[in-house]
Amino acid sequence: MLITIPDVLSRDEVTEIRSILDAADWQDGRHTAGPQSAEIKRNEQIPLSSPILPDLQARMVRALMAHPIWVSAALPAQILPPMFNRYAGGQTFGVHVDNAIRVIPGEGRQIRTDISCTLFLGDPEEYDGGELVVEGHYGAQSVKQPAGHAVVYPSTSLHEVTPVTRGARVASFFWVQSMIRDAQKRELLFDLDQSIQSLGTALGNNAPDTVRLAGIYHNLIRQWAEV
Repeated sequence: MLITIPDVLSRDEVTEIRSILDAADWQDGRHTAGPQSAEIKRNEQIPLSSPILPDLQARMVRALMAHPIWVSAALPAQILPPMFNRYAGGQTFGVHVDNAIRVIPGEGRQIRTDISCTLFLGDPEEYDGGELVVEGHYGAQSVKQPAGHAVVYPSTSLHEVTPVTRGARVASFFWVQSMIRDAQKRELLFDLDQSIQSLGTALGNNAPDTVRLAGIYHNLIRQWAEV
């Protein structure tokens, strides 16, 4: 399931982060690609050795973990530190599937990539093309969100970034190992959690039906979680 998540970052936060990124040194994105992806990946990335990266990564993770919809969708166990990419001048990333295992830079620790996430750092009118196209059981979905918004989808999905023919597409991208490995179970839990939130708003968080449904939610996590 593909889920779009609004307002992970505020406008002021996006402006500040973009000012840092726009002044930074970028490198060929193929430095972090495997042999197969390197043939179809054409973009730029902030180098993993860049001194600006640790602070930006920490800010991104704090914003994500403070956003209830993102937490509900991802149910994160581990987060690969966010990276940043830029597409311009016809650059693209052809159809591919993300690596199943990623190594956390500087630690050597491995995580399983259950969920892929893109957080947009530019508005759609800033560039032409650059849609994230994710293939699913019901066809392809094309995503191009406002700055500060994010999208999450199963890392098992084939996906691509279409060529950017005007302007520049700047975003953060990363992967999550979820407490819930199975995508269908994550989808059920997300729908259940959103229903609990709506019920809490309508009836109150301590209403018997809200409490009962919340109990079912947590007991399912207890049964399915890998921690």
